[in-house]
Amino acid sequence: MKNNSETSLSMFYGASANIHEKARALRKRTTKTEQILWAILRNRQVLDLKFRRQHPIDIFIADFYCHEIKLVIEIDGGIHNKPENIIKDKQRTLHLELLGITVIRFTNNEVENNIENVIIEIERETNNFTCHRLKDEGRSELE
Repeated sequence: MKNNSETSLSMFYGASANIHEKARALRKRTTKTEQILWAILRNRQVLDLKFRRQHPIDIFIADFYCHEIKLVIEIDGGIHNKPENIIKDKQRTLHLELLGITVIRFTNNEVENNIENVIIEIERETNNFTCHRLKDEGRSELE
């Protein structure tokens, strides 16, 4: 069984106390689009996977994170369309991928106006991971 420091390293990838504090503050200031998506992801409603919101990972804070399958879901507002932020988002995604984490992104507009397609895409991604995990564990979904 893992102790707290091992769990912190594995689930938070060594995120500092400062990053944890910033994440707590962000959880208190949830945006409209985060509320919409959180209502769908919370309480293991998607393939019985546990998602966390505003989750610290290394030097970043993920909008939503499922540690079981190492998946980050980001919601991007208009500020992410600025050239400097496009570059930062690409660097952030690469950094997370180097940690073995997959990142999928949706725009505020997609979440607010096309949530059905967002859900389909999330389920597609989570299904892919779940199938691989079961295969790696030597089980089938029919067991």
